[in-house]
Parts: sequence; C-alpha cells; structure tokens
Amino acid sequence: MSFFSRYLPFVAAMALVVVASNILVQFPLQGAIGGLSLADILTWGAFTYPFSFLVTDLANRRYGPAVARRIVFVGFTAAVICSVVIPPLLFRYGLIEFETAADRLVRIAAASGTAFLIAQLLDVTVFNRLRRQSWWRAPIVGTLVGSVFDTAVFFTVAFSAAFAFAGPNDGFALETAPLMGVLSLETMRWVSWALGDLGVKLIIAVVALIPYRLLAARWSQPALAA
Repeated sequence: MSFFSRYLPFVAAMALVVVASNILVQFPLQGAIGGLSLADILTWGAFTYPFSFLVTDLANRRYGPAVARRIVFVGFTAAVICSVVIPPLLFRYGLIEFETAADRLVRIAAASGTAFLIAQLLDVTVFNRLRRQSWWRAPIVGTLVGSVFDTAVFFTVAFSAAFAFAGPNDGFALETAPLMGVLSLETMRWVSWALGDLGVKLIIAVVALIPYRLLAARWSQPALAA
C-alpha cells in the first residue's frame, strides 16, 4: 500500500488547509475594533493556516514522527505550488483587485515554503520530545514554537528589505505606519501584519486543543508506521 493511500486522510487534510490558507490570505479581514482596522493587520488565512499544526500533531500522535515529516513535505509542496499558481487565478476571475508580478510571486513562494518547512519540522521535533508528558503539553508547545518561527521566517523573507535579493520589495509593506494601526510607535507595516498573524495563531493553538483531545482520545496507543 502506498504512502498516499495509507495516510490519505492526513495528506488530504494538510493539502486542504494549505490550499485554503493560500486563497484566504488574499482577503483582508473587514471590520474594526475601536480605532483598529482589522484589514490592516489580518487576512482570513490567519484563521485557517494554524490548523496545519493540528494535522501534523495528530499524524505524529497516531503514526509517529517519520510519517508526520512525510506529511509535512506534502504540505511544503502544496504551499510552494499554491503560492505561485493561486494568486494569478484569483486575479483572472476577479476575486482580488491586484495582480502580483511573477518575480514577486517567486519570493512569496520561497517565503511560504521555507517558513512552512522549518515551522512544521520544529513542531514534529518538539511534539515528539514531549509526547509522554501531559496530553496538552506536546501539541501546545510544539504549535507555539512552530507558529513563532513560521511567522518570523515568512514575513521577514517575504517583506523585509534585507531579502530583496530573493525578489522585488513590496513598497507598501515597507512604509512606516503606527504599530498595529493604533499605537504611537511607528514601524514598517509588515511588522504589524506579522504581530497580528502571530496573535491569531496563538489563539487558534489553544482552540485547536479541543479537536486534538477529542481525536487523540480515540487512539489510546499510537499506530506506528511499518
């Protein structure tokens, strides 16, 4: 039996989360909290992407780290392909109002793929070290560590001027604005985007403990891969 057929639910779930996130990241979250415009710091993709850690942790719990890492590589492939293919399709069908240049797409794909790979493999490693402790410790610590690295790597590679060698900069992201849109401290916009993204990831990490507990409870013993 092939890897894809044997572990299809996890492979499909990971691909679905990554594809959905790459689509939803194109759509800012509308609304405001006080003087804070949510569209300035968040996209809908921030709410779906963290569930990739849930998929990884459940696969690790069920089949062990070797299989979890294979599923991570499936997600990595999907992340890179989607980052290049999906934005032009959304623009072509009128779902987004801007078209991203090809060289800019390559930089976004590099940022997305690198961040995903580093964060998810870190999650697998941390989870595996803590899996014999309290049921919540491994998934929450692994996800938190992975989320911090994912956010730091993606936004730095995608938007920081230091990575201009990877592709053209986004002028709007590099402009200074009040931190998080409301604070007196001025910083580059991409820093506020990163902080908003990380904040949502940390909240989702806690919420995801509920489905993790429900699903993991069904597997009293991990089913180690052959």
